[in-house]
Amino acid sequence: MTEFAGWQLPLLYTGIAEEHRRTREGAGLFDISHMGRIELRGDDAGPLLQRVCTRRIDDQQVGQSRYSHVCNEQGGILDDVIVSRYADRWLMVCNAANRLRILAWLEEHAAGRRVTIQDRTESTMMVALQGPQALAVAERRLPMPVRDIGRYRFVTGEYLFFSYTVFRSGYTGEDGLEIILPASLGAMAAGFLGELLEAGVTPAGLGARDTLRLEAGMPLYGHELTEAVDPISAGQGWCVDLTRDFIGVQALRRVADQGPARRLVGLELEGRRIARQGAVVRLGERPVGQVTSGTLSPTLDRSIAMAYVDAALAVEETALCVDLGGRPTPAKVVRLPFYRRK
Repeated sequence: MTEFAGWQLPLLYTGIAEEHRRTREGAGLFDISHMGRIELRGDDAGPLLQRVCTRRIDDQQVGQSRYSHVCNEQGGILDDVIVSRYADRWLMVCNAANRLRILAWLEEHAAGRRVTIQDRTESTMMVALQGPQALAVAERRLPMPVRDIGRYRFVTGEYLFFSYTVFRSGYTGEDGLEIILPASLGAMAAGFLGELLEAGVTPAGLGARDTLRLEAGMPLYGHELTEAVDPISAGQGWCVDLTRDFIGVQALRRVADQGPARRLVGLELEGRRIARQGAVVRLGERPVGQVTSGTLSPTLDRSIAMAYVDAALAVEETALCVDLGGRPTPAKVVRLPFYRRK
């Protein structure tokens, strides 16, 4: 177990590499109850989200989820979030470490609007079932419909008088589901989630979740994404709609017009040493960037990393080196993601 953003969370059960491989080959079950879940209701809930999110929200359909960023006025990323539209409300899922900040940001910009905001994090639980066998196992073992859910869609319903939401989404690069249930269920939820473990699903912790998302080229707040970074430099301009008004849009238009000074890239390192966050990336003797995340990929069996480098060097096959404890280790720029499921 480890402490994370005020939560006690499983870092690993049997081993990070084992849990990682079993998720890639079969299915892994992750407790992600630490993720923030903020509910918005009222006539102005949609317009509020349209104002604070970089992604267009007003044309979002009921039953649809969208990934977006929330930025400050300077275009820096306050958090990356998933926004889901229900028939009678909206749900924003944010990062655990940013939950209180995002809650305060929403409340600040809700002033004068007809909207109520409720933090539902501690009254609900959330689990993720991920992997190529995830849907097949869920269809056999879970008392809720899963097969016909489209990507980034969700369904809601009731089972034995409790409500649930099942999303077709995840953070591993694999297909899968994320499920929200009432926290009060306790042993009952453990009972039918136990059905998944009996079906061969592997319990997986934060360690495997991190290596899986890194192979899939998915950014992590506090590493690839921070308030000092903008979405365009982070390679996520696809979730920014510069044609409309939102907080930070003027700054992001300037970045788009001028081009980012640095860009997020993938690196493949020689040897098996891991590049840790903060390691300096060099071109010869000249510092040209910094590593944000690194690992020894269990799937690819090689050392990989993500880093911000000078924009002119963000070209595939560019030869660089990473300073690993005073030892320059050769690396090359590679295309993200490192791993893509079949």
